[in-house]
Amino acid sequence: MPPTSTAPITANNATTATTAARLSRLLSDTGLIFHRSLRQTVRSRLGLVFGLLMPLLYLVLFGPLLQDLPLGGSGDAWQTLVPGLLMQLGLFSAAFCGFAILIEKQLGIVERMRVTPVSRLALLLGRTLKDVLQLFLQSLVLVLAAVAMGLRTSVLGAVIGFLFTALLTISLASLSYALAMRVDSPQEFAPVVNTVNMPAMLLSGLLLPMSLAPRWLDAVSHFVPFRYLVDAVRAAFVGDYWSGAVGVGALVAVVFAAVSVTVGTRVFTRAGA
Repeated sequence: MPPTSTAPITANNATTATTAARLSRLLSDTGLIFHRSLRQTVRSRLGLVFGLLMPLLYLVLFGPLLQDLPLGGSGDAWQTLVPGLLMQLGLFSAAFCGFAILIEKQLGIVERMRVTPVSRLALLLGRTLKDVLQLFLQSLVLVLAAVAMGLRTSVLGAVIGFLFTALLTISLASLSYALAMRVDSPQEFAPVVNTVNMPAMLLSGLLLPMSLAPRWLDAVSHFVPFRYLVDAVRAAFVGDYWSGAVGVGALVAVVFAAVSVTVGTRVFTRAGA
């Protein structure tokens, strides 16, 4: 009886070992970049405070104006406003994350990183994970402040809101970093982000539901992916966890995150960042 060949088994073992080594290196490099970015953020306490200030001002100064208004949704004013503020926090904070890359490019840090063996994907993932952690903590403070002012929602509803905020942060931070790698100065970066952010905020119904808008404007808003995330979080905050709004919002959020991370990874790889 001829001996059994071990060549395929050896090749499979070698492939598995190579994949495991690459994954281990990716995780190690991602952790390294994450801790580096986190240390920089912690040292900038002023930035953390002012990053949360705008949503809190909307909560304190704008929220009381909505309490006696018919907003057309199934929840009260706080259950309508707070989910929008969570998405606003992710929209504005994550979209401007790329400024960190611009500063590092001007200081020559990105140029020095190009000659290191650090995974290019880890350079993106490490920064993005730091942004997710930062936005989660800010979102938690926002929801706790809203509860103190009258918001009523379940723990599950709040958790779903945090998950959607995390997915939005991953998406926009990845695109923001990719844009920062393609431009050379804040003068080029800021106008692009502002031009996208303003119509996105208005058409996604962050502050008021789009059901209050004229029919043509409501129709246009369906082409803005952020609307589906806002509708999903509002449904979760009123306890409608299994509605179509939550399912559609989850699908849109996952697809948007996958596309954004893919785009960001390609830009980082090609730029040799």
